[in-house]
Amino acid sequence: MMMKLTIFVVLLFILPLASMAQLRVNFYGPSCPRAEAIVRQVVQKHFNADKTITGGLLRLQFHDCFVNGCDASILIDSKKGNQSEKDAGANGTVRGFEIIDEAKKLLEKACPSTVSCADIITLATRDSVGMAGGPKYAVPTGRRDGLVSNPNAVNLPGPGSTVAQAFQIFRSNGMSLNEMVSLLGAHTVGVAHCGFFINRLGGSDKTMDATLNSNLGKLCGTPSKPKNNNQKTFLDQNTSLVFDNQFYKQILDRKGVLFIDQQLALDSSSKGFVSGFAANGGSFQQSFVNAIIKMGRIGVKVGKAGEIRRNCRAFN
Repeated sequence: MMMKLTIFVVLLFILPLASMAQLRVNFYGPSCPRAEAIVRQVVQKHFNADKTITGGLLRLQFHDCFVNGCDASILIDSKKGNQSEKDAGANGTVRGFEIIDEAKKLLEKACPSTVSCADIITLATRDSVGMAGGPKYAVPTGRRDGLVSNPNAVNLPGPGSTVAQAFQIFRSNGMSLNEMVSLLGAHTVGVAHCGFFINRLGGSDKTMDATLNSNLGKLCGTPSKPKNNNQKTFLDQNTSLVFDNQFYKQILDRKGVLFIDQQLALDSSSKGFVSGFAANGGSFQQSFVNAIIKMGRIGVKVGKAGEIRRNCRAFN
């Protein structure tokens, strides 16, 4: 009995590792040699037209991976009487879908039913980070697309989360606090709608730099007199379109736009990581690469699990 129990426990650890091993760099080398080049060309075209797509794609990948794993479930369109996670409240401002669609259309012509939508998200995000001046890194591929998209499964940290609240969700997905702070550094190329932070304006939140509060008030108004909650501003008010460590320097100066961003620099559990990344841009970039590659392995479908969608917006 003890031997059977030991074998069972060992298998619990070996099987997930075997599954992970099926993700590998250049997975499509034999089956679709130009896959990564095709995705890169599409991303480059859109980046040239709108450099804010880097933040959009980073958010798209994060929102996908943290709900049922990195399986492109966020791309599924709702049908009458059957909502998908794309229409959950937290995903209302997620963007970049047209980039994934365009890449998929070209890939289906080059290599039908070969490259997953989940891998397109991963590759497109990686490419856009490099185009914005961030690190260029290799990502393992081989994910398959999921067969479920449920809006009720969407549980993501919001802009008003505390560090503890956000970390609870990151930890449930196997991410450390250091990795959470690294991934939130993606806000260095992010934007936010006024509705995500207007409750901090008009003097109601003393943790925000007074000049920034005043400037944002001119754009958004105040909680009692809002102007337009759909107006947007950069989360990094300095090098807004460059993937660097300026975000951390700004939140140390109380210039965080979102409550969760500012709390990273104030909470005793996370402020040490913030200070370290603010002082050393290379350290941030390496930590970010490690964290986003790890995030890209959350709940992946490999082997014969899931499917390779022909259209990223619908199950086969």
